Amino acid sequence: MRVGTFVLAAQFPGQGQGEALHRAVRTAEVAEESGLDSVWLAEHHFVPYGVCPSAVTLAALLLGRTRRIRVGTAVSVLPTVHPVALGEQAALLHLTSGGRFTLGVGRGGPWVDLEVFGAGLRAYEQGFPESLDLLLRWLTGSRVSAEGERFAFREVDVVPRPGELIGGDAAPEVVVACTSPTSVELAARRGLPMLLGMHCGDAEKADMVAAWERFSRDAGRTPDEIARIGAGHVSAGVAQIADDPRDAAESLVKAMPGWLKQGLDAHVTVDGRHRAMRDPVAYTELLCGLHPVGTPRIAADRLAATAERTGITRFALLAEGTGDLAATEENVRRLGGEVLPLLV
Repeated sequence: MRVGTFVLAAQFPGQGQGEALHRAVRTAEVAEESGLDSVWLAEHHFVPYGVCPSAVTLAALLLGRTRRIRVGTAVSVLPTVHPVALGEQAALLHLTSGGRFTLGVGRGGPWVDLEVFGAGLRAYEQGFPESLDLLLRWLTGSRVSAEGERFAFREVDVVPRPGELIGGDAAPEVVVACTSPTSVELAARRGLPMLLGMHCGDAEKADMVAAWERFSRDAGRTPDEIARIGAGHVSAGVAQIADDPRDAAESLVKAMPGWLKQGLDAHVTVDGRHRAMRDPVAYTELLCGLHPVGTPRIAADRLAATAERTGITRFALLAEGTGDLAATEENVRRLGGEVLPLLV
């Protein structure tokens, strides 16, 4: 069982952006001190839902601040960046960190980001497979060219080359955020593990894993290959540890809806389409019921149950749900010191 923390750098009502980013950095530092496996960094633009605009940049800082823990992006939004630029950054972090970097990528949403960065709606709706394929060629090749609909350039050298990591993997680990059958099939056919969101319950995640396995078999992969790649699937969730389970849930229901409403309401679509947002209180209560929220024993049992039902043994758990720095640090320490030992 590999348990890590998921960092949104969420800006709660009344907080400054610098405060949210400081909490994000401290969460990662405490996660390493507490024995967690990994820290996963989200990226968002122009909204207080999360004030980290570049997960790969924050990953670079945290890899420099830590020595053991893996650092991953959850996710770098591929339609708004050039795949080669992201590939260069990933290779740099892979090599300089000794292979501790994981590149999580996703399609993002139809937000105004696409307008600001000049990508356009087509990059979101149709361009993700082309971008992903170019990124993967860059991370595994020595010379790369492109003749696609969105990207076209002459052959160039890959510098730095990820495969030159001494004694480590030839390329950075890549995971794909999956929210639909299309993205599940894409990940399976590319031989990549999935990152599944915290809004999904065990039954839905189990169905997605089963679909991923079917698509992988259809792509000609052996059972051993499917098991090896599938071991990299990641389940995102929320964790809040307290001596009384009612206190754990209450602390989240008290704090998270204000952040969710402020953050989700700030999203603007690129083409003016209506986007229905979740009810913040109902969503918080849903998360409390799905994930390790409660005593250390309850949290460990819920993680074990998810692993048994889905086959996923790798977790990215949001620990900053109260919005308070001291409470977040304590939550991470309890996750590492009191929950992890129960999972052995």
